[in-house]
Amino acid sequence: MLKKKNADVLKETLPLAGKNVLDVGSGEGHLSRMMAKQGAHVVGLECSPRQLEKAHSYDCVSDEVFMDGVGQDLAFADASQDIVVFFNSLHHIPLDEQFNALKEAVRVLKTGGYIYISEPIAQGPHFELLQPIDDETHVRAVAYDNIKRFAELGLSWDQELIYNHPLRRKSFEELRDKLIGPNPEREKIFEERDEVLRAAYDRLGEHKGDGFTYFDQPTRMNLLRKPA
Repeated sequence: MLKKKNADVLKETLPLAGKNVLDVGSGEGHLSRMMAKQGAHVVGLECSPRQLEKAHSYDCVSDEVFMDGVGQDLAFADASQDIVVFFNSLHHIPLDEQFNALKEAVRVLKTGGYIYISEPIAQGPHFELLQPIDDETHVRAVAYDNIKRFAELGLSWDQELIYNHPLRRKSFEELRDKLIGPNPEREKIFEERDEVLRAAYDRLGEHKGDGFTYFDQPTRMNLLRKPA
C-alpha cells in the first residue's frame, strides 16, 4: 500500500491558497494551522472544550480562528466556503447525524467547492492498538456508507485514495494523552488495562532508532465536489 503522510496528501489534493476553509472537528488545530500556512483562511470547528482550549493555546500562523460547534449544525451562511474538511472527524459525529453533517457541508459550500474527507480504515497496527480502548469498526463503516451516498447530496465523486499514514509517537504516555484529550472517559480504560496496552504498544510499533515509535494507519481520502 502507498505510504504517505496525511498532510502531504491534503496539500497535494487541495488548492488552498486564498480559499475559505471550514475544518470540521479541528481538534487541537494542527491541520488548521498547516492549511493556514498554505494561504487558506481557516475556521476550525471543535465541540470538545478541552481540545478547543489547546487550539487557542498556540500562536496563530495567519488569520485562522477556532470556535465551538458541531458538523451537523453549522453556523455559517449558505455558499460561504470554498472547502469543507472532515479530517478523522466524520466517524465521531453521532451515527444518525453523519449524513446531516454532509448535508450541512453542501449547504455552506460554494458552487465548484470541495468536501475533503479523510477517515482511518479499521485495520492495521494503529487500529489494532486502539481497538481495546475504543473499537471504531462500526462507526467508521457507517461514515463510509454515508460518504457513498454523495449522489443524494448532489455531489460529484472526484477521487478516492487509500494509503498508509505513518503515525509516530514519542512514548506510550504521549499516545495516552492524545487519546484522552478528546475523550476524557478513556482515562479509566488506560488505568485498568495499562500493562496490556503498553505491551501492545511495544509489539505493534516499529522502532527506527530515532526516538519515535511508528504505527501504520491505513487511511481513505475522498474528495467530493459541488458541481456548477
